[in-house]
Parts: sequence; C-alpha cells; structure tokens
Amino acid sequence: MIGIIDYEAGNLYSVEKAVKKLGYQTKLIREASEFTGIDKIIFPGVGNAKQAMKMIRLKELNQPIQKSIDNDIPFLGICLGMQLLMEFSKENDTDCLSIFPGKVLPFQKKVKVPHMGWNEVQQVGTHPIFQKIPDRTDFYFVHSFYVSPAQESDKIGITDYGADFCSVIGKDHVIGVQFHPEKSAEAGLTVLQNFYRYV
Repeated sequence: MIGIIDYEAGNLYSVEKAVKKLGYQTKLIREASEFTGIDKIIFPGVGNAKQAMKMIRLKELNQPIQKSIDNDIPFLGICLGMQLLMEFSKENDTDCLSIFPGKVLPFQKKVKVPHMGWNEVQQVGTHPIFQKIPDRTDFYFVHSFYVSPAQESDKIGITDYGADFCSVIGKDHVIGVQFHPEKSAEAGLTVLQNFYRYV
C-alpha cells in the first residue's frame, strides 16, 4: 500500500491517479493515525513552503513522517515535497523537515521563473530510481526554487537552467525529485514504478 500525504498543497490527486494507473493500491494520509499499514510513502506538493509547513505542523504530520523514515519506509518527495525535506527554505524563510542537510534557494534573476516545461536530468552515478531510464531523459518541471544539498553525495540528478541545480536527491530509502513524474509521460511513470519496485 502506497500512502500519499495530503497536507492541502495540491497535485495529490494527479499523483494518486498515476500510481493507480500502474496498478498499485493507494491510501491518502491526512492525519498521524493513518500512517499505519503503509509500505511506501509519496510526499507530493505544489505551492508555498511556509503555508505547507504550517499545515504539516497543524495536522501533526511532521513527527510521523520522521518516524516512517527512521523505520526505513521508502519515501518519495515530489516538487515542493522534495524541497520540504531540506532544513530551511528561502521561500518566506521557512524551517523545513531537516531530513536532508541543506537549503532551498531561489533561482537567480537572470533566468525566467518559474522554471516551467520539459528539461533533462543528468544522472549522477547509478540509483534504483533511474532503472530503465536513459541518462539525460526529459521530465516536466514547474518551480521557482531549487534544493542545495550540503552533502554532494546526496545529489543523484542534475538539471541545467541557467546553471546546474540539483533536481534529484537520494539517500538510502529516501528520494526527492524536483520534476513532476505524474506529468512526465512514460518516463515519469517509470520513476514511480522504480520507486515501488526497487527503492
């Protein structure tokens, strides 16, 4: 059973639809008690970091998220869900979940924001999330901020938008993708399938 965290930050239904298309069972998680019976967790998100963290704390989801990760449950953060895994976001100066050391930063003014549309991901080393996905495959992005991990080893995917930024992070059973796999056609579905099968 794949749990999809609902903290009222958008796009969870499109993620749920994509996961169900692959034939996997899902359960929406709206409160702490609903983390039981979950084999894997997807943490989607669209919107504002400060508002999202406010809702996560209001719903008391932060501690169950940390406990699930501590208990080695595979965990996938998508877009804002990836960014909230960091320590701090410059979007409204927001303290995040501190799963990965590092910050979330705005794009420089020399590029148009949001970064919207298809762009390629250069794979850094090998990782199960990239099974059957060629290097430099295009995925669909919509974001104005990007993650800057403190540890280089956490970067497993890089994308060029004016300059290189980290578009995929990973450590053990925790993965974050800046792009939207649910909007990235077959490549995106393969990422979700890899998460289910291999992570």
